[in-house]
Amino acid sequence: MGSYYDIDAILTDAQKVPCTFDLDIPGLGYLDENAGGDIKAGTRVSLPLWLSTLLAVQRLGPSSQQLCTLDLPASISPRVLAALKAGPKTVDLRQLASHYYELAARVLELFEEEEIVDVLGETFKERAAEIADHAHNPRGALGEAQDFLRGLDEMERQLFRSAHGSSNAMREWMGETKKKR
Repeated sequence: MGSYYDIDAILTDAQKVPCTFDLDIPGLGYLDENAGGDIKAGTRVSLPLWLSTLLAVQRLGPSSQQLCTLDLPASISPRVLAALKAGPKTVDLRQLASHYYELAARVLELFEEEEIVDVLGETFKERAAEIADHAHNPRGALGEAQDFLRGLDEMERQLFRSAHGSSNAMREWMGETKKKR
């Protein structure tokens, strides 16, 4: 988790994830658009990550029954993972979640899903190579690369900006070196 003042961490924690209530909870119906009502066991709602995480780890009563169960978000569903395995460069991660990798990392802190970790690791490696290729291209984000670059999540966008900036600085330095000869 990032710093308390890290805007990316705040935006990640604000993303909604599905959770299913395991108990009847009086007075929390407003979470399910039922103001003044109760939440019944089995009700599935989408809540911000920070809230659903807190509710999922809370235990009530002598039986230590948890309030709700956190479900995997649609952005890391089996369908999305299959698409990432098939072609990581073709998936628009930004459409799934603007802070895709941060969200996945936070959710996977609560789940032990090695396959998801492996798929996301391979996805990041492949996409990072493509990002670096586009960043070092003197034309940058022009032409056919625009669609790919539009689909980058925030972490990938920061990677692109950093790689593009270093590439420009290297070109500038090389130009100055040639002038001194």
